[in-house]
Amino acid sequence: MAPSSRARLTVDLDALAHNFHAIAAESAGAETAPVVKADGYGLGAAPLAHRLWAEGARTFFVARLAEGEALRAALGPRHATILVLDGFTPGTGPRLAAANLTPVLSGMGQVSAASAFAVSARAPLPCALQVDTGMNRQGITVAQAAAVAQSPDRLRGLDIGLVMSHLGCGAEPDHPRNRQQLAAFHQVRALFPEARASLAASAGAFLGPDYRFDLVRPGVSLYGGGPQERFDPRLRAVARLEAPILDIRNLNPGDLIGYGDTIGVDRATRVAVVGAGYADGVIRAARRQGQAFVGGALRRLYIVDMDLTVVDLGDADVQLGDMVELLGPNALLDDLAQAAGSIAHECLVRLSPRAERVYVGEKVAEPAWAAR
Repeated sequence: MAPSSRARLTVDLDALAHNFHAIAAESAGAETAPVVKADGYGLGAAPLAHRLWAEGARTFFVARLAEGEALRAALGPRHATILVLDGFTPGTGPRLAAANLTPVLSGMGQVSAASAFAVSARAPLPCALQVDTGMNRQGITVAQAAAVAQSPDRLRGLDIGLVMSHLGCGAEPDHPRNRQQLAAFHQVRALFPEARASLAASAGAFLGPDYRFDLVRPGVSLYGGGPQERFDPRLRAVARLEAPILDIRNLNPGDLIGYGDTIGVDRATRVAVVGAGYADGVIRAARRQGQAFVGGALRRLYIVDMDLTVVDLGDADVQLGDMVELLGPNALLDDLAQAAGSIAHECLVRLSPRAERVYVGEKVAEPAWAAR
């Protein structure tokens, strides 16, 4: 690949396909339905969805209505099911129907609004129902789900094809909250025996057969994040963020680096000034603890500014223009997240469009209607 004067984000579609099939194998018997919200976790929902469709994905999740509309436009007449996690709010009915999107109803107000729309439109509204089994974030309560199931009038016009919930501690396999939520979800599933059921996202998909049900919803693990928030050898890095060395500097003991007086060196040190910073998606909080891959080894990050990152070079044999891997198969996503005191999800979605974006791996040609 030709040298670049700017940061470069490489998205490996073959690694994406590998992860999709690894999760599907782990969740054998359940449909694997990718979560491509937030523009595919910052990596580009449309090209990711095209490849995932080619690998067999037929159901996708997004968060916002506008994301669903954009994904429908990208996938075109393919018979993909696209579920919108924001659900149904007043006034969104015509847009949901026009784009053939399935709202995930997450509150009693949404259930009532969706039912009223379906009755007025005189057409069944396909939807999913989210039930809160203990995360206390989204979803009707188990008691409300029972009341809804026992009152057909509340479901007039609604075609509930999926009931779902979300684990709060799925990344901790032994946490008792997982079993508590699982028990509650079994109650919910019994209330809607005709609907499919889904409890597991990325972490839950690796918790074993008890958590699979009919459909799993992987997000971050599709893109290389470990289900337990640490590197998992079953998965491959999908995103690689690299940037060129702009300068090589020799520092003396006591020299300070960057703003303020808190970061310095206590020995003679060679550093590289790298052409990417938090405006490109390098998390500033990863300074000091984070590492970049350069000269065949992982080396410490000293500072992360808006446009520049300074990396300890040690005795690395490098020159101006050489690329430094700030995130990728060597500078691991979960390690960066840990160094930043964050999670892999945030590290991905903060990747900026300022970096040149390159898709590699087996190409799936977009049909003519997708380019319109």
